[in-house]
Amino acid sequence: MRFRLANSLSSLPWLVAAGALLPWAAIAGAQSPLNLPDAPRPAAVVRASFELPGGPAAETSAASSGAAAGPAEPPDTAPITMLPHPEGARFWVSGQTNIIFQGRLPFHQRYEGPNSFRNSAEYKTSLLGTLFMAVRPWKSIRYQNDLILDIESSGGRGLSQALGLAGFTNLDVVRNPTLSTKPYLARYEIHQVIGLTDETTSQDSGPFSVADKTPVRRIEFRIGKMTVPDFFDANSIGSDSHLQFMNWTVDNNGAWDYAADTRGYTVGAMAEYDDRNWSIRYGLFAMPTVANGIDMDWAISRAHGNNTEFELRHGFVPGRSGVTRLLFYDNRAHMGSYREAVKDFLNGSDTLQYGATRPDILLHEHFGALKYGMGLNTEQEATEHLRFFGRFGWNDGATESYVYTEVEQTVELGGDYNLARQKRPNDKIGLAFVSNAIKRDHQAYLKNGGLGFLLGDGNLNYGRENIVEGYYNLHAWRGLYYALDVQHIADPGYNRDRGPAWVGSVRAHVDF
Repeated sequence: MRFRLANSLSSLPWLVAAGALLPWAAIAGAQSPLNLPDAPRPAAVVRASFELPGGPAAETSAASSGAAAGPAEPPDTAPITMLPHPEGARFWVSGQTNIIFQGRLPFHQRYEGPNSFRNSAEYKTSLLGTLFMAVRPWKSIRYQNDLILDIESSGGRGLSQALGLAGFTNLDVVRNPTLSTKPYLARYEIHQVIGLTDETTSQDSGPFSVADKTPVRRIEFRIGKMTVPDFFDANSIGSDSHLQFMNWTVDNNGAWDYAADTRGYTVGAMAEYDDRNWSIRYGLFAMPTVANGIDMDWAISRAHGNNTEFELRHGFVPGRSGVTRLLFYDNRAHMGSYREAVKDFLNGSDTLQYGATRPDILLHEHFGALKYGMGLNTEQEATEHLRFFGRFGWNDGATESYVYTEVEQTVELGGDYNLARQKRPNDKIGLAFVSNAIKRDHQAYLKNGGLGFLLGDGNLNYGRENIVEGYYNLHAWRGLYYALDVQHIADPGYNRDRGPAWVGSVRAHVDF
């Protein structure tokens, strides 16, 4: 029975994907060839609101910030999921499939190393399917409780095996190509709300919170397996690789080395206090045993990630809603020092003792090593249809990049525009620019031939890695979306001797 269930779940995303392509064939015949597809990602399903500016979610946010919501467009009544989700139910069952096809043109390079972004023409396809399930055991609004279980399957590959870029072009790609595509438990959580008042506010039901109302002032607890960006550094414009941008450092703060295994999940607990216009949350999560590893270190006393975030829901444009989030984090884990690795290679001690032919950070790892940083995240509604967002991130840079990507400073600006005026209220255009950097110790490590878990050309002519990404997301029918995405990467992997590189993507996404 287990074997048959696993195989049926494994094939489910591919069956849904095949079904997704059939309507596209009909649509392609009715539309011009330029009206190409777009899609989303599960990690931000609840925190990121997909309501249009001026819709219910925007009105609630504007009211809470003391700003008046702008005039709303007539509501769009077209279903946006394949299957209806009953209102007021005490359970939640939904799913999604996300397929991303990416291709790259050849680009200039002077040399290539083990972890380089390859310069030859290449194309790859990734597929991610998730089944979301949650139940609300009792009806209480003031003391809500949710039991959450998600099953996921991830397949396909990224360009150059997801190596050679700090801001990699596909957030759905698993960074370890040896992992199986068999379904796995992505999330299992207990979510508890303790209301501090009987006054309630509306919220969108979803897989992380089933109730459609919640106390205005409350404390929330979560414990179990989750991905930390479900609840920290969320951004309704730039956090969803299934309906918005695809780049790792556009959808998340690249300098935030958040606790996770190579699939992006960890085990831990968090607490959150929510008031009318502000929230504060804290989470403690397990770290992996090795950089970019799948196995977690369960000795929480020596290896853990602390995350604290303050959120202010206040618009700085009169009459328009906005949110600002300030994040602090620190990690303890078995991590190495870039400076030690370079010093002991150049003075010959690593060569004499270990036969090292290049700096090797694995030879300089220490239990309990500290890495810390901060991030600023903001989003602002400008008009009824236009929104802007930005991020800034920084970390100390002395300790090795261990979990997410190899970034020690990042600056990002972007925005999106929905096409309600063009009678396409569920279609969206987005544009973002992100600039990533690493510090001198990390630069020296790569310059002397060192390898990280993502980067390593064998040499380095340092320059900031600058990325521009644009997309058009088209709502084809019910829960079926298509997107066309283009990314331009200057100095891939911080190397001026490589690039620029162009990556084009087509995405198909199904919500059911």
